[in-house]
Amino acid sequence: MSATIKQFRAFVAVARTRSLAEASAQLHISQPALSVAIRNLETAAGGPLFSRDGRQLVLTPEGREFLARAEQLLHSWDQSLDAIQQRFRLQRGQLSLAVIPAFALNRLPVLLAEFHRAHPEINIALEDIVMERVMQAVQDGRAELGISFRPDDLAGLDFLPFDRDRFVAVVAPDHPLAQRKSLRWSDLAAEPFISMNRGSAVRRWTDKAFAQCSKPVRKLCEANQLSTIGQLVKVGLGVSAVPSLCEPQMRDQGLRCLPLTTPVVAQDVGALVKGRGGLSAPARAFLALMAPDALES
Repeated sequence: MSATIKQFRAFVAVARTRSLAEASAQLHISQPALSVAIRNLETAAGGPLFSRDGRQLVLTPEGREFLARAEQLLHSWDQSLDAIQQRFRLQRGQLSLAVIPAFALNRLPVLLAEFHRAHPEINIALEDIVMERVMQAVQDGRAELGISFRPDDLAGLDFLPFDRDRFVAVVAPDHPLAQRKSLRWSDLAAEPFISMNRGSAVRRWTDKAFAQCSKPVRKLCEANQLSTIGQLVKVGLGVSAVPSLCEPQMRDQGLRCLPLTTPVVAQDVGALVKGRGGLSAPARAFLALMAPDALES
């Protein structure tokens, strides 16, 4: 028979007050229930922990030795329970994120500021990395939440969509195409085109769009960062196409962003998780802030 925390609390209360009546009042239980708890603890211990001295209960030698250990155990238990309660109350803990740069730059700062105002004791660990590395960070456990476009292969992860992104054309404000209300991919194919590097998801999607419009594209150069592409377009080297997540960033550089049609290239944006049921309280709170319906999907 093993002892319980309730039995330890009963023992310590009786040891301190030397009275079943006072101890039962402190613990808000009846004296018979307290007596049963003490007897069960003594059975588990293997011998008596108290003896009677008149109307008082006195610790036996074994009881005196056990009291210090019981108090230490209860202190450790209370500390551990308080620590985990603080985590559930979002008074301590960490939010670990891996986020694609387009989202990290244009959407994430406002979300993190709102999260921090609501939960100032939660530390935030952020990696802004390309989509493939976002997946790896979640799989390796470095990040609890990944924010990314939907990967072609989820590799065992769950994807919780919360937005739909549509590619837009990016042109310099003085470019002849800048006065149009919308553009087709064939319009971009006729211009020097600045693309993302080979192997990136954005490059795969733009290559597929150009293949569908059946017109060869004049690729001028490649870059590894969407911010670099914006700068190259700004100085007049060519045109480009980027996810609409990047529109604020491109507009800040003075560029025109125009809807792209024929074909429409759209991708889901969402959260990558190892298992939605195993998320920590900070991760669930951030996901609820960012995408209230994601956990119910």
